[in-house]
Amino acid sequence: MTGWIAISLGDVTGIGPEVALKALAGEAETDDIRYLLIGDRDYTAALYEQLGLQFRLQPFSELGAKGRIFLHNPLLEPLPAGLEAGSPAAARAALAWLTDGAQRCLSQEMDALVTAPLNKHAVLRSGHPFIGQTEFLSELAGTSQTAMMLLGQDDRGRWLRVALATTHVPIKLLAAQMRGDKIQLAIELAAGACRDLGLPRSRIAVCGLNPHAGEGGEFGDEEITVIGPAVEAARQKGIDVTGPLAADALFYYAYRGDYDAVVAMYHDQGLAPLKMVAFETGVNWTLGLPFVRTSPDHGTAYDIAGQGKANPSSMRAAIRLAKQLAQRRAKNRISR
Repeated sequence: MTGWIAISLGDVTGIGPEVALKALAGEAETDDIRYLLIGDRDYTAALYEQLGLQFRLQPFSELGAKGRIFLHNPLLEPLPAGLEAGSPAAARAALAWLTDGAQRCLSQEMDALVTAPLNKHAVLRSGHPFIGQTEFLSELAGTSQTAMMLLGQDDRGRWLRVALATTHVPIKLLAAQMRGDKIQLAIELAAGACRDLGLPRSRIAVCGLNPHAGEGGEFGDEEITVIGPAVEAARQKGIDVTGPLAADALFYYAYRGDYDAVVAMYHDQGLAPLKMVAFETGVNWTLGLPFVRTSPDHGTAYDIAGQGKANPSSMRAAIRLAKQLAQRRAKNRISR
């Protein structure tokens, strides 16, 4: 496959630029993809030297330029040196780089976008309203029909794939904010994700919200009034879906391969088991966008930033998934 993948470098005071450069050092040797790193030149060049990397990193001028790995900063001014962790300037720059990468995908200059982590609190302190990168990209793309999927495999090749019906919602507000249409959307997108991955089937299991999936209404009625009808509506559309099921047992069965993807009702319900299985290699994939977007399943890790010891496995997995999805989309376009 040939093509372009953009990588926005995230918060430079975190580990995003480090894991991106380390991941590329290994992954670019396996393909003929062209990569556009979007970030600050001085910070990236200094980190490149610090890490002792050998691949050629070139300034970006145009899509037709010779070379494979390029660096571009859409901002007119470079970031000042010596920024502290969570700096507002770094957060604003990270958003600008994220925006540039998404716009290049929307204009079809790039085939996929991989996003290094930024910090929500730092972005908010910088003066921008912000919920998360998933929501930010959805708004930029002009769609609300998106969902977050986290996926990863253990060292024996056993996968978990988890789509979230809600994302960053406080637990005390969760039941009131749950909506049948969002649950149904997550089910439909999860089934589509299985097809996009080329899996032989798309069997989806849906978690209940309450302990024991509500125990027939004894521990809450959301399974009866909201989740169950959403599952049935998706089933009527021909999706192989079951639920709502008690989440405590469901993930065991999904892990052993009975289901191809799980729809979880809230963030920690789905991500706790996923990170237990694939903490180092988990990937965040935004379903429903008009372009491919993946990211590593970790944060800025300010506590180890700049020390050269960040593990790039999750970023490398995100790049690998972006390549796989972009390649399948390109083949589908050609076959039509």
